[in-house]
Amino acid sequence: MSYLLALDQGTTSSRAIIFNEHGQVQATAQRETHIQTPHSGWVEQDAQEIWSNQIAVVQQALATAGILAKDIRAIGVTNQRETTVVWDKCTGKPLAPAIIWQDRRAADWCHHLIQNNQMQLIQEKTGLRIDPYFSAGKLVWLLEHVDGLKALAQQGHVAFGTIDSWLIWNLTQGAEHVIEASNASRTMLMNLHRQTWDEELLELFQIPASVLPKIIASDSYIADTATGLLGANIPITGILGDQQAALFGQSCFEVGTAKNTYGTGCFMLFNTGNQVQFSQNKLLTTLAWQCQNQTHFALEGSVFMAGAVVQWLRDGLGIIQKSSDVEQLANSVTSSDGVVLVPAFTGLGAPHWDSEARALLCGMSRGTNKAHIARAALESIAFQVSDVLTAMQSDLDHPLKELRVDGGASQNDMLMQFQADILNVPVLRPKMLESTAWGAAAMAGLKAGVFSDLSEISASWQLDRVFEPQMNEAERAEHLARWQQALKRAKSDL
Repeated sequence: MSYLLALDQGTTSSRAIIFNEHGQVQATAQRETHIQTPHSGWVEQDAQEIWSNQIAVVQQALATAGILAKDIRAIGVTNQRETTVVWDKCTGKPLAPAIIWQDRRAADWCHHLIQNNQMQLIQEKTGLRIDPYFSAGKLVWLLEHVDGLKALAQQGHVAFGTIDSWLIWNLTQGAEHVIEASNASRTMLMNLHRQTWDEELLELFQIPASVLPKIIASDSYIADTATGLLGANIPITGILGDQQAALFGQSCFEVGTAKNTYGTGCFMLFNTGNQVQFSQNKLLTTLAWQCQNQTHFALEGSVFMAGAVVQWLRDGLGIIQKSSDVEQLANSVTSSDGVVLVPAFTGLGAPHWDSEARALLCGMSRGTNKAHIARAALESIAFQVSDVLTAMQSDLDHPLKELRVDGGASQNDMLMQFQADILNVPVLRPKMLESTAWGAAAMAGLKAGVFSDLSEISASWQLDRVFEPQMNEAERAEHLARWQQALKRAKSDL
């Protein structure tokens, strides 16, 4: 039996999952990562904690599975994207907190670029919109605001990377400073057409090229893990940004297939094959993966607050004890009774791109209780996905026939049924919801020879349940009209 180890470094936790070659989970281990919000709109983590948690869960997963490190054929890595780490090339120590993808501190810098009419240039080169979401603004902010960092960078001592870069540096004890192509495509620094760092953008943003990692394919053999780290030298042979990993793990290999991941945020990706397809509706064009000497692209809609909305109900409002309580509470009422939540806590992502929008809870009466608010919170996730799909349908020749789903909140039957109803498209939930980790493991397995081709990976995908649309057109229209009205009130240009 061949075992594959996935390192899944997400926004809220680090996980290690061991799969067999049939895509079945043998063991899993998880540790939460602390998030700091020192100022409004700032979101940070300790990069050292990310690494120590990640290596700890690997040891835990191996112990749980009852296997040794030498039994692992290959390691695949998947990670929260856009999150930015800078560290000292000599000591390997972080030089600042990791700035998380949700962080908005680069908003002024982005606004300045937009005022200077740089949107078209940047979009054509990178496939991305100018937004604080991407790594470039975070890196520029660090270079300008961390004492001595710019000087250190000019001397060639600073390494920049996304989380995959940081993990690989540590797994190889500083031997490899790399970034995988799908992650590089989220920095706003990579030329999407050439898959190389764009010199014109580096000059425009005043970023020294010496800080940048080398861009590598998703199915690269990078190196073996450093001696003494895990008890055996395991080859690292696959990396994907988390949303691209979920697309791969859901076996969305054909042009026209799509998946939506319900994690901290919500991310819908639509496979456009080897075509770089630009959106007319404010979606992102992103690199899906580079494997077997071919590059695949995707259209992506990013929603910033999905599972994070449920965390807010738990930690911010205290109306549920644990996240899994939300479905029962929401189901205790038959409707939200006109209550609508627009969860623009960190602005609005696709297709609105309004970083100044703020969250709004409206439509309440004296009869409103916490169950109505819980239901409105879940519905808000589905409404945001609907906005993305509407934009996507407008960009594409082929209407979407089905949506494959994964991520924590996809276990919520009420949400999945409402999602199918609002989209008017069947929602397919697979038996294994670990699509992200499996995508990274499968990519690593492909390079390591565990799988000979993509069809062998597809064979592991099994359906758990189809949610068929049941809502009538009039009711759907009423829901969407109420949502659009609330959305208008939450936007910054009211």
